Amino acid sequence: MDQKAVVEEIEKKKDNRIKFAVTDIDGILRGKIISKSKFLKSLDKKVGFCNVIFGWDMNDAVYDDPSVTGWHTGYPDSYASIDPSTYRTIPWEREMPFFLADFSRSKDMAGVCPRTLLKKIRQRSIDMGYHPQFSNEFEWFNFRETPQSLKEKNYKDPIPLSPGMFGYSILRSSQNAPYFNDLYDQLFAFKVPIEGQHTETGDGVFEASITYADILEAADRAVLFKSAVKEIAYQHELVASFMAKWNNDLPGCSGHIHQSLWDKDKEKNVFYDSSRENNISKILEYYLAGQLHCLPHILPMYAPTVNSYKRFVEGSWASTTVSWGIGNRTTALRVIPDGASATRIETRVPGADANPYLSMAASLASGLYGIKHNLSLDIAKTQGNEYANSENQPLPASLREATDVMKASKLPEELFGKEFTDHFIKTREWEWQQFSKQVTDWELQRYFEII
Repeated sequence: MDQKAVVEEIEKKKDNRIKFAVTDIDGILRGKIISKSKFLKSLDKKVGFCNVIFGWDMNDAVYDDPSVTGWHTGYPDSYASIDPSTYRTIPWEREMPFFLADFSRSKDMAGVCPRTLLKKIRQRSIDMGYHPQFSNEFEWFNFRETPQSLKEKNYKDPIPLSPGMFGYSILRSSQNAPYFNDLYDQLFAFKVPIEGQHTETGDGVFEASITYADILEAADRAVLFKSAVKEIAYQHELVASFMAKWNNDLPGCSGHIHQSLWDKDKEKNVFYDSSRENNISKILEYYLAGQLHCLPHILPMYAPTVNSYKRFVEGSWASTTVSWGIGNRTTALRVIPDGASATRIETRVPGADANPYLSMAASLASGLYGIKHNLSLDIAKTQGNEYANSENQPLPASLREATDVMKASKLPEELFGKEFTDHFIKTREWEWQQFSKQVTDWELQRYFEII
């Protein structure tokens, strides 16, 4: 729907409420409910939004060394632009109209807005003659808890939705059919169509694959998926968690990205070439080489939290090295040569905790870097178990190490611009600092008496 059609649709509605949201640096939706009249005025004039959303962390603690806003500015309004093309209604909130917004037309916040960054990288791809088609798949755990009960028990020993390791279980999905079916049906009604969903390996864990789309729509769907799943879970007195690794003994939660590039007419998948080995085109090789080259320099874009790095464990279905293979789920990048319409790359590094706008921007920007520079694919493809391979470069082992690598590299600024890169690095340094100040249960149990 174009803006005129959206306006006509909203004007017909009796409901006076409109919900819209922007996305912060951590991929968390921050929104408001506004009146119909304010919404209609805001489409052309933009809408004020306190720019503290780029000056604080996910727990609303303000950064002590802000690069774009801080106490010294008085935290003024910046102006968000509501995107009419994102219009949908929320089925579990009496079909309340909903829109996404970003800061693409804001003089002070455009440089650090995640959705705006992705729009910039997307345009870069189109200017090179390639239309990016992407999708996310997510794993997440579900618990028979509420936000209140979790807080009361200090987030210890949450009760899983179902017991035991039972991937692809027909029994577990049937056992929890009201929730399982609500997810599928209500997400579809919310314009976040699911291609498939099933139980995964672990207590109460699900996986869902979102139907592929243009990269911006794909990222919008991914952000809305995570928030919607949590809201639907609340309706069933459950809590859904997209934490990368909540339990030492269970696999982590991934946020894998599937991607392909299409020609300027959107008719041909340029990753496919029937004349070459495995039907892998030269463009796919350049793109793959670019992702492999850039990966160690931009890892915090895929793994943004302290917890993200607990997922990178051998034998856990998560990547641990800069590596690739064909159909190989032990490598960082999995090439899937699945015919002319479905040949694609799966970037397996991101966890479910990644900001989809940033993880997709990182994937596309690094792939385009490889095409632009005609990078050769120097890393041999992995045959068999990558966890047993000692030749490939290990991924940084902590957020601190990964952020230090990113800060020392000139590549992120080339890919994403100086303003975004500087701000993002400061936010990741802040995240590590918050962790470093804490005394953990592990430290108490290990040192309190014995040392």
